[in-house]
Amino acid sequence: MRTVVVTGGGTGIGREIAAGFASDGCDVVITGRRGDVLERAAKEIEGAVRAITLDGTDPEQTAAVARAVGAVDVLVNNAGGNTDFDHPAPGNLGEVAEAWRRNLDSNLLTAVLMTTALLPAMPSGSSVITIGSIAADKGAGSYGAAKAAVASWNVDLARRVGAEGITANIVSPGYVADTEFFRDNLTDERRAALLDAAMTKRAGAPADIAATVRFLASPGARQITGQTVAVNGGEWTTR
Repeated sequence: MRTVVVTGGGTGIGREIAAGFASDGCDVVITGRRGDVLERAAKEIEGAVRAITLDGTDPEQTAAVARAVGAVDVLVNNAGGNTDFDHPAPGNLGEVAEAWRRNLDSNLLTAVLMTTALLPAMPSGSSVITIGSIAADKGAGSYGAAKAAVASWNVDLARRVGAEGITANIVSPGYVADTEFFRDNLTDERRAALLDAAMTKRAGAPADIAATVRFLASPGARQITGQTVAVNGGEWTTR
């Protein structure tokens, strides 16, 4: 049985990823800040799912989770999001610095800490998959910059662990409906614009992202590493 850790696994994309691996018969650990949300998800998802409450920006808490979980076959760094949505626009340089640190901590630091903590116990054949964003390419202030930093970090990570038989990839979504990302503040006009920007003319779904993550963790993807896989309905194309 494979052991899978999904950070930010209580809702949205993270929950769908956790449910997918659980349906495959994996032992799944979901982490996040909100214990009640995690516990509810762990009870509702069919399969072996454990919930661990965690502030992913805290090195000591992250190290404790790594010790508790032990050997891990798949790590999905899903925790993150645009923290600017939770705070008023910064008005001075001090507030600007705080805003940028929040997004870097939430999206980059959490992935770096959890990966660093778990890597020593990840055997050959393991996978690290981190959720990026189309914002890394299109630009979106400190959030987009943080996701771009995640993609750059992943290249170095893949280079370091490749000879050990471990792969590291980014899955980069576009607009995905049925998540908490926009905090229920997305206007009808903005939603229509996002749908129109996609070649598929539809929103992504958490299941779209989860399916790609599960493929990258599968035996068929062992020669795919150091990559950013776009799942955005064609809104931002690659070659």
